[in-house]
Amino acid sequence: MPGLIHELDPAKIAANLEAARERAGTAVEILAATKYVPLEEMGALAEAGVKLVGENRQQELEAKHEHWGDAFAWDFIGNLQSRKVKRILPLCRLVHSVASDSALEQLGRHGRADTEVLIEVNVAGEEGKGGVAPADLGAFISRCPAQVTGLMTMPPFSLDPEDSRPHFARLAELAAEHGLVRLSMGTSQDWPVAVEEGATIIRLGTALYV
Repeated sequence: MPGLIHELDPAKIAANLEAARERAGTAVEILAATKYVPLEEMGALAEAGVKLVGENRQQELEAKHEHWGDAFAWDFIGNLQSRKVKRILPLCRLVHSVASDSALEQLGRHGRADTEVLIEVNVAGEEGKGGVAPADLGAFISRCPAQVTGLMTMPPFSLDPEDSRPHFARLAELAAEHGLVRLSMGTSQDWPVAVEEGATIIRLGTALYV
């Protein structure tokens, strides 16, 4: 797979993690996005003190979870395909990306009473991008059979982190309107702005590894 990150340096990851923690504050969870981290390199994250990881694909989640198990808490942060819900739920403490009625149906079939999810919101209204429209959020939450405790968003890509600010601010407004406490927003290029706008989980990749 192109873009895989090999030969991770635990000392560098630990230093980057500590710097992010100092800037983000204790109320923010730092999730290490492991989409491009090979299974055999996951040990470098554990050695560096990473506690929470997020995987994008069901197959990689299963393989890494089988090998590393309790070394981490596991979240699912990728596109949630309804046919894979059954296999993802038992492995994760939290799914960040619920956004379709077909996923809701599978959550109803395979979720537990304590299943916790975040709803992905397409705050910017981008064509062809996943996520629930802000105007439809209330009705979508009311149909969700799992416990909805927060929201997630991916703003349009930009080289300027400030371009993400209005989208993060809007997600925070939506969460407050619906009494939700978790906000999964902010990645390596814009996470400080996300923290300023109320993020409770930031999803970091290259900001930790490079």
